Amino acid sequence: MGSAPLEPVPNWSDDEKPSMPGSPSTPNHSVPVRLAYGAIALLLGITGGLGNALVSANLPNIQGQLGLTPVEGAWLPAAYLMVNVSANLVLFKFRQQFGLRRFAEIGLPLYALVTFLHLFVESYPMALFVRAVSGFAAGTISTLSTMYILQAFPKAKLGQGLVIGLGISQLATPLAWLLSPALLDLGEWRTLYLFESGLALCCLACVVVLKLPPGIRIKVFEKLDLLTFALLAPGLALLAAVLAQGRTQWWTSQNWIAYALIAAIVLVTLAIIVEHRRANPLLQIRWLGTLSTIRFAIGAMGIRFLLSEQTYGATGFLRTLGMGPDQLQPLYAVMLAGLIFGIGGSALTFNQKAVMPQILLSIVLIAIGSFLDWNATSLTRPHDMFVSQFLLSTAAGLFMGPLLLVGVMSALKNGPSYMVSFVVLFTISQSFGGLAGPAILGTIQQYREHEYSATINAGVDPTSGIVAQRLQLQGQVYGRIVTDPVLRQAQGIAQLSQAATREANVRAFDDIFLLNGIMALVFLAWSLFHVVRLALAARRDAPQPAAAAATS
Repeated sequence: MGSAPLEPVPNWSDDEKPSMPGSPSTPNHSVPVRLAYGAIALLLGITGGLGNALVSANLPNIQGQLGLTPVEGAWLPAAYLMVNVSANLVLFKFRQQFGLRRFAEIGLPLYALVTFLHLFVESYPMALFVRAVSGFAAGTISTLSTMYILQAFPKAKLGQGLVIGLGISQLATPLAWLLSPALLDLGEWRTLYLFESGLALCCLACVVVLKLPPGIRIKVFEKLDLLTFALLAPGLALLAAVLAQGRTQWWTSQNWIAYALIAAIVLVTLAIIVEHRRANPLLQIRWLGTLSTIRFAIGAMGIRFLLSEQTYGATGFLRTLGMGPDQLQPLYAVMLAGLIFGIGGSALTFNQKAVMPQILLSIVLIAIGSFLDWNATSLTRPHDMFVSQFLLSTAAGLFMGPLLLVGVMSALKNGPSYMVSFVVLFTISQSFGGLAGPAILGTIQQYREHEYSATINAGVDPTSGIVAQRLQLQGQVYGRIVTDPVLRQAQGIAQLSQAATREANVRAFDDIFLLNGIMALVFLAWSLFHVVRLALAARRDAPQPAAAAATS
């Protein structure tokens, strides 16, 4: 960026200079100060994702306490994502122009205030508002977490710090499942919001006590940035709403889904046209439209999509079998261990040569984990999925850092002004990949469940001896309670129908696990093809030894 700094630049050494405007300088801290920065980064990263993770993990309880329908309940996590997906459109430039300290001093108090107010205003609109504000504030908190963790590492190991910083936010989901039963025992759903607001206040106190070192501020905002945000933010929000609600309200049953898609396409297209014609665009449309950038976006979204086998597949399967948060706690402890193992392994082996092997290994682990879950039955319990979910969690912790490095290096080749475009692209790919996974896999699962239910029920003939015996056994369960034989027969039929539905769901989820494994193998083959193609192209373009000797 060619803009002049808005304030005098200190006489930094080469090791202390910020990597770009909006980033803090990197002075040589003492070991205790580095540890303090690392601890604050951990608190910030977990806080940034824990609020929404707690809501998602306890959605049935929150729905019951607020008297919401499943459709109304689904809007709570959707409101968070609708705002969060576009937050970085303005947050990146905000910290470049106004500085990191003001960036933190506005976002954190606002987040803490809104969550605290929700403890007293017990209404559905207020709950939606809190989720939306949380989505915006999470962009602030996750960025601060990354900036703080980078202060905990010397400049030579900033890559390892970046991997850990990105991984911290992923710990929120398993932690939410581990903490939820204890929090709900203390005071139902309000305790979740009290805990969230308490974490926000702790983050604010830590950020005030130990501030980030100053950076460089430059003037970057232009009037047309507001127009782009006004077009792109609602467009992305509408797409997020469709993906979040499509399976719940069903894609073809609600007219608003079609209107939302049309409006989203129009708004995003208008934003692209505006940015394409600008002299200093907020988003580098030409770079975003290059083949290499599109491949990166597909890869980033694809891995996040495949990881839905864990967030939707395994969890949804076990919840269908009646497993509650208490029964799922050991499984999420294993997931947490897998994440820590993956993040640690990625950080310890992180270098430019290890980037592609780490990404490819994560895809292989996803495929293995999916195939291990393929033969699940109605007798499967959380402990039966420990190995598969550990592998998937390891993959989730392994791929994020290398993937980000690939994108950052590609963006910085063109200049620092391309970082806004990359940050937005990366956020959108991860958000929409995470939304598209449950939406598409859930749709397929529901369709297959209907198919299997129809097949199973078609084979249930009450005149068959085996079926009649099963109905008699089902009815005997209610023998001491229901004396009327006709009612007992009806109860037996209802029990048999529930068993048929359960088995249909089990088969449908098995299809999802198989499909996810096959998609992972296809994705692996596609990735290997491009890795080999790029390696051959690099070897072909490299100067031959004889030619190099002749020119020297």
